[in-house]
Amino acid sequence: MTAAQPVILSAQDAAFVRQALSAAAMVFAQAKDAGGPGYQALAEAALAVPGGAPLAKVHYDACLAVDHIDFPTPVRSTS
Repeated sequence: MTAAQPVILSAQDAAFVRQALSAAAMVFAQAKDAGGPGYQALAEAALAVPGGAPLAKVHYDACLAVDHIDFPTPVRSTS
């Protein structure tokens, strides 16, 4: 699969992915609100994974991915 190759998900699969992304985004938001060592550990873990990014970017990307599921780009014919 390439980035330009369209992927078709069933409604059930899309709902599952959306639910997981939404839950992750809520965890990031709650951790930020709580602050303290738990948030610091999560922020450090986000940077420590291969290809890591600041936690704010990971949170943003999770929210953006939900938007892509809710408002998908129409697939155009290549012929």
